[in-house]
Amino acid sequence: MTKFLATTAVALLMASQVHAQATGLTGVDRLDDRIDDITEDARDDLDEGNDAQRFSINGVPQGLRGSAALQFSAADGNSDTVELSTAARLTYGVGDWSHSFGLAAEFGEANGERNEENFFGTYEASRAFTPQLYAFGTGRFEYDDFETVERDAFIGGGLGYRIVNTEQFAWRVQGGPGVRYTRLQDGTDETEGAGILSSRFFYGLTDAVSLTNDTDILGSDTNTLLTNDFGVNFRSTDTLSTRVSYRSEYNDNPLAGFEEWDNTFGISLVVGF
Repeated sequence: MTKFLATTAVALLMASQVHAQATGLTGVDRLDDRIDDITEDARDDLDEGNDAQRFSINGVPQGLRGSAALQFSAADGNSDTVELSTAARLTYGVGDWSHSFGLAAEFGEANGERNEENFFGTYEASRAFTPQLYAFGTGRFEYDDFETVERDAFIGGGLGYRIVNTEQFAWRVQGGPGVRYTRLQDGTDETEGAGILSSRFFYGLTDAVSLTNDTDILGSDTNTLLTNDFGVNFRSTDTLSTRVSYRSEYNDNPLAGFEEWDNTFGISLVVGF
Protein backbone atom coordinates (compact mmCIF):
# COMPACT_ATOMS: atom_id res chain seq x y z
CA MET A 1 0.00 0.00 0.00
CA THR A 2 2.87 2.39 0.90
CA LYS A 3 4.60 1.71 -2.43
CA PHE A 4 1.30 2.22 -4.29
CA LEU A 5 0.65 5.58 -2.60
CA ALA A 6 4.23 6.73 -3.25
CA THR A 7 3.99 5.84 -6.94
CA THR A 8 0.65 7.63 -7.23
CA ALA A 9 2.05 10.75 -5.57
CA VAL A 10 5.01 10.87 -8.01
CA ALA A 11 2.67 10.53 -10.98
CA LEU A 12 0.52 13.36 -9.73
CA LEU A 13 3.59 15.58 -9.25
CA MET A 14 4.74 14.93 -12.81
CA ALA A 15 1.28 15.57 -14.22
CA SER A 16 0.58 18.82 -12.40
CA GLN A 17 2.74 20.34 -9.70
CA VAL A 18 0.14 22.90 -8.74
CA HIS A 19 -2.69 20.38 -8.53
CA ALA A 20 -0.55 18.02 -6.44
CA GLN A 21 0.24 20.74 -3.96
CA ALA A 22 -3.42 21.71 -3.72
CA THR A 23 -4.96 18.28 -3.27
CA GLY A 24 -2.53 15.35 -3.41
CA LEU A 25 0.18 16.35 -0.97
CA THR A 26 -2.09 18.08 1.52
CA GLY A 27 -4.70 15.30 1.42
CA VAL A 28 -7.62 17.68 0.88
CA ASP A 29 -9.55 15.30 -1.36
CA ARG A 30 -9.11 12.36 0.99
CA LEU A 31 -10.27 14.36 4.00
CA ASP A 32 -13.20 15.81 2.05
CA ASP A 33 -14.31 12.28 1.18
CA ARG A 34 -14.06 11.24 4.82
CA ILE A 35 -16.14 14.25 5.88
CA ASP A 36 -18.80 13.23 3.35
CA ASP A 37 -18.77 9.65 4.68
CA ILE A 38 -19.26 10.73 8.29
CA THR A 39 -22.02 13.16 7.33
CA GLU A 40 -23.83 10.52 5.28
CA ASP A 41 -23.60 7.96 8.12
CA ALA A 42 -25.12 10.49 10.52
CA ARG A 43 -27.92 11.32 8.09
CA ASP A 44 -28.68 7.62 7.59
CA ASP A 45 -28.95 7.15 11.36
CA LEU A 46 -31.34 10.08 11.61
CA ASP A 47 -33.41 8.94 8.64
CA GLU A 48 -33.71 5.45 10.12
CA GLY A 49 -35.35 6.91 13.20
CA ASN A 50 -37.64 9.28 11.29
CA ASP A 51 -38.51 7.19 8.23
CA ALA A 52 -42.28 7.40 7.92
CA GLN A 53 -42.44 4.40 5.56
CA ARG A 54 -41.69 1.96 8.36
CA PHE A 55 -44.88 3.07 10.08
CA SER A 56 -47.13 3.01 7.01
CA ILE A 57 -49.70 0.30 6.30
CA ASN A 58 -47.47 -1.60 3.88
CA GLY A 59 -44.13 -0.87 5.51
CA VAL A 60 -42.26 -0.10 2.25
CA PRO A 61 -42.87 2.34 -0.64
CA GLN A 62 -44.83 1.18 -3.66
CA GLY A 63 -42.72 0.05 -6.58
CA LEU A 64 -39.12 -1.09 -6.70
CA ARG A 65 -36.46 0.66 -4.63
CA GLY A 66 -32.88 -0.36 -3.98
CA SER A 67 -29.42 0.71 -2.91
CA ALA A 68 -25.95 -0.78 -2.61
CA ALA A 69 -22.65 0.28 -1.06
CA LEU A 70 -19.05 -0.92 -0.98
CA GLN A 71 -16.28 0.40 1.24
CA PHE A 72 -12.62 -0.62 1.47
CA SER A 73 -9.74 0.81 3.46
CA ALA A 74 -6.16 -0.26 4.20
CA ALA A 75 -3.34 1.25 6.19
CA ASP A 76 0.22 0.38 7.13
CA GLY A 77 2.91 2.01 9.21
CA ASN A 78 1.96 2.58 12.84
CA SER A 79 -0.89 0.10 12.37
CA ASP A 80 -1.57 -2.47 9.65
CA THR A 81 -5.29 -2.74 9.03
CA VAL A 82 -7.58 -3.83 6.23
CA GLU A 83 -11.35 -3.30 6.31
CA LEU A 84 -13.96 -4.21 3.71
CA SER A 85 -17.71 -3.80 4.02
CA THR A 86 -20.56 -4.10 1.55
CA ALA A 87 -24.33 -3.88 1.82
CA ALA A 88 -27.39 -3.90 -0.41
CA ARG A 89 -31.10 -3.41 0.15
CA LEU A 90 -34.06 -3.97 -2.16
CA THR A 91 -37.74 -3.33 -1.45
CA TYR A 92 -40.78 -3.95 -3.61
CA GLY A 93 -44.29 -2.82 -2.78
CA VAL A 94 -47.31 -3.69 -4.89
CA GLY A 95 -50.81 -3.20 -3.59
CA ASP A 96 -51.25 -4.91 -0.22
CA TRP A 97 -48.00 -6.87 -0.62
CA SER A 98 -44.52 -5.74 0.34
CA HIS A 99 -41.13 -7.44 0.06
CA SER A 100 -37.80 -6.50 1.57
CA PHE A 101 -34.36 -8.04 0.88
CA GLY A 102 -31.09 -7.17 2.57
CA LEU A 103 -27.48 -8.36 2.38
CA ALA A 104 -24.35 -7.21 4.21
CA ALA A 105 -20.80 -8.40 4.82
CA GLU A 106 -17.94 -7.03 6.90
CA PHE A 107 -14.33 -8.19 7.00
CA GLY A 108 -11.43 -6.80 9.01
CA GLU A 109 -7.80 -7.56 9.74
CA ALA A 110 -5.35 -5.87 12.11
CA ASN A 111 -1.62 -6.57 12.21
CA GLY A 112 -2.07 -9.78 10.25
CA GLU A 113 -4.85 -11.15 12.45
CA ARG A 114 -8.52 -11.33 11.50
CA ASN A 115 -10.66 -9.37 13.92
CA GLU A 116 -13.96 -9.23 12.02
CA GLU A 117 -15.79 -11.58 9.69
CA ASN A 118 -19.54 -11.18 9.49
CA PHE A 119 -22.19 -11.87 6.85
CA PHE A 120 -25.96 -11.76 7.01
CA GLY A 121 -28.97 -11.77 4.75
CA THR A 122 -32.64 -11.07 5.43
CA TYR A 123 -35.95 -11.38 3.62
CA GLU A 124 -39.41 -10.39 4.76
CA ALA A 125 -42.76 -10.38 3.00
CA SER A 126 -46.05 -9.07 4.33
CA ARG A 127 -49.66 -8.96 3.22
CA ALA A 128 -52.00 -6.34 4.64
CA PHE A 129 -55.58 -7.53 5.26
CA THR A 130 -56.80 -4.38 6.95
CA PRO A 131 -55.09 -1.13 8.02
CA GLN A 132 -54.38 -2.93 11.32
CA LEU A 133 -53.94 -6.63 10.59
CA TYR A 134 -51.29 -8.21 8.38
CA ALA A 135 -49.48 -11.51 7.86
CA PHE A 136 -45.74 -11.83 7.42
CA GLY A 137 -43.07 -14.34 6.50
CA THR A 138 -39.42 -13.84 7.30
CA GLY A 139 -36.05 -15.50 6.83
CA ARG A 140 -32.62 -14.57 8.10
CA PHE A 141 -29.11 -16.00 8.09
CA GLU A 142 -26.08 -14.67 9.94
CA TYR A 143 -22.49 -15.84 10.15
CA ASP A 144 -20.13 -14.28 12.68
CA ASP A 145 -16.76 -15.82 13.45
CA PHE A 146 -16.34 -13.73 16.60
CA GLU A 147 -19.59 -14.37 18.50
CA THR A 148 -20.92 -17.28 20.60
CA VAL A 149 -23.31 -18.32 17.80
CA GLU A 150 -21.22 -18.72 14.66
CA ARG A 151 -24.18 -19.42 12.35
CA ASP A 152 -27.77 -18.50 13.02
CA ALA A 153 -30.63 -19.08 10.56
CA PHE A 154 -34.37 -18.66 11.04
CA ILE A 155 -37.43 -19.16 8.81
CA GLY A 156 -40.88 -18.39 10.12
CA GLY A 157 -44.04 -16.38 9.82
CA GLY A 158 -47.06 -15.17 11.67
CA LEU A 159 -49.39 -12.25 12.19
CA GLY A 160 -48.82 -8.61 12.95
CA TYR A 161 -51.09 -5.94 14.33
CA ARG A 162 -50.84 -2.16 14.18
CA ILE A 163 -52.08 -1.11 17.60
CA VAL A 164 -51.81 2.58 16.75
CA ASN A 165 -51.04 4.08 13.35
CA THR A 166 -51.07 7.88 13.19
CA GLU A 167 -48.52 10.46 12.11
CA GLN A 168 -47.76 11.23 15.77
CA PHE A 169 -47.98 7.78 17.34
CA ALA A 170 -47.37 4.40 15.70
CA TRP A 171 -46.92 1.04 17.38
CA ARG A 172 -47.09 -2.40 15.85
CA VAL A 173 -46.27 -5.88 17.12
CA GLN A 174 -45.77 -9.14 15.26
CA GLY A 175 -44.84 -12.67 16.12
CA GLY A 176 -45.05 -16.29 15.12
CA PRO A 177 -43.38 -19.71 15.05
CA GLY A 178 -40.54 -20.91 12.89
CA VAL A 179 -37.53 -23.17 12.55
CA ARG A 180 -34.07 -22.16 13.74
CA TYR A 181 -30.64 -23.56 12.93
CA THR A 182 -27.65 -22.64 15.09
CA ARG A 183 -23.98 -23.59 15.10
CA LEU A 184 -21.86 -22.52 18.07
CA GLN A 185 -18.16 -21.71 18.05
CA ASP A 186 -17.39 -25.06 19.70
CA GLY A 187 -18.91 -26.91 16.71
CA THR A 188 -22.24 -27.79 18.33
CA ASP A 189 -25.15 -27.40 15.91
CA GLU A 190 -28.88 -27.89 16.25
CA THR A 191 -32.12 -27.49 14.31
CA GLU A 192 -35.17 -26.78 16.44
CA GLY A 193 -38.49 -25.07 16.68
CA ALA A 194 -38.34 -21.39 17.61
CA GLY A 195 -40.43 -18.28 17.90
CA ILE A 196 -39.95 -14.62 17.06
CA LEU A 197 -41.62 -11.60 18.63
CA SER A 198 -41.05 -8.01 17.48
CA SER A 199 -42.23 -4.56 18.46
CA ARG A 200 -41.86 -1.28 16.54
CA PHE A 201 -42.69 1.89 18.45
CA PHE A 202 -42.69 5.54 17.33
CA TYR A 203 -43.93 8.62 19.14
CA GLY A 204 -43.64 12.21 18.02
CA LEU A 205 -43.42 14.41 21.10
CA THR A 206 -43.42 17.52 18.92
CA ASP A 207 -42.84 18.30 15.25
CA ALA A 208 -39.13 18.35 16.07
CA VAL A 209 -38.68 15.60 18.69
CA SER A 210 -39.57 11.92 18.36
CA LEU A 211 -38.89 8.64 20.16
CA THR A 212 -38.35 5.21 18.62
CA ASN A 213 -37.93 1.84 20.24
CA ASP A 214 -37.42 -1.37 18.25
CA THR A 215 -37.40 -4.72 20.06
CA ASP A 216 -36.81 -8.23 18.70
CA ILE A 217 -36.83 -11.51 20.64
CA LEU A 218 -35.75 -14.77 19.00
CA GLY A 219 -36.04 -17.79 21.26
CA SER A 220 -35.33 -21.53 21.10
CA ASP A 221 -33.87 -24.23 23.33
CA THR A 222 -30.32 -23.18 22.34
CA ASN A 223 -30.69 -19.65 23.66
CA THR A 224 -32.78 -16.52 23.61
CA LEU A 225 -31.53 -13.45 21.75
CA LEU A 226 -32.99 -10.06 22.62
CA THR A 227 -32.19 -6.86 20.77
CA ASN A 228 -33.50 -3.45 21.79
CA ASP A 229 -32.72 -0.18 19.98
CA PHE A 230 -33.97 3.00 21.66
CA GLY A 231 -33.50 6.41 20.05
CA VAL A 232 -34.41 10.04 20.59
CA ASN A 233 -34.47 12.20 17.48
CA PHE A 234 -34.19 16.00 17.64
CA ARG A 235 -34.79 18.25 14.68
CA SER A 236 -34.04 21.67 16.15
CA THR A 237 -34.21 23.57 12.87
CA ASP A 238 -34.23 22.80 9.16
CA THR A 239 -30.42 22.70 9.39
CA LEU A 240 -29.79 21.02 12.75
CA SER A 241 -30.72 17.42 13.62
CA THR A 242 -29.53 15.05 16.33
CA ARG A 243 -30.18 11.42 17.22
CA VAL A 244 -29.17 9.82 20.50
CA SER A 245 -29.46 6.02 20.56
CA TYR A 246 -28.79 3.13 22.90
CA ARG A 247 -28.69 -0.42 21.52
CA SER A 248 -28.61 -3.51 23.75
CA GLU A 249 -28.10 -7.13 22.69
CA TYR A 250 -28.64 -9.96 25.16
CA ASN A 251 -27.75 -13.65 24.87
CA ASP A 252 -29.04 -15.68 27.83
CA ASN A 253 -26.67 -18.61 27.21
CA PRO A 254 -23.23 -17.46 25.95
CA LEU A 255 -20.20 -19.71 25.76
CA ALA A 256 -17.42 -19.34 28.30
CA GLY A 257 -15.45 -16.18 27.63
CA PHE A 258 -18.37 -14.33 26.03
CA GLU A 259 -20.54 -11.71 27.75
CA GLU A 260 -24.33 -11.89 28.00
CA TRP A 261 -24.80 -8.20 27.17
CA ASP A 262 -23.46 -5.97 24.41
CA ASN A 263 -24.42 -2.30 24.70
CA THR A 264 -23.74 0.52 22.25
CA PHE A 265 -24.34 4.22 22.83
CA GLY A 266 -24.41 6.49 19.80
CA ILE A 267 -24.89 10.15 18.92
CA SER A 268 -25.45 11.46 15.39
CA LEU A 269 -25.41 15.18 14.66
CA VAL A 270 -26.07 16.91 11.34
CA VAL A 271 -25.65 20.67 10.94
CA GLY A 272 -26.34 22.53 7.71
CA PHE A 273 -25.98 26.21 6.81
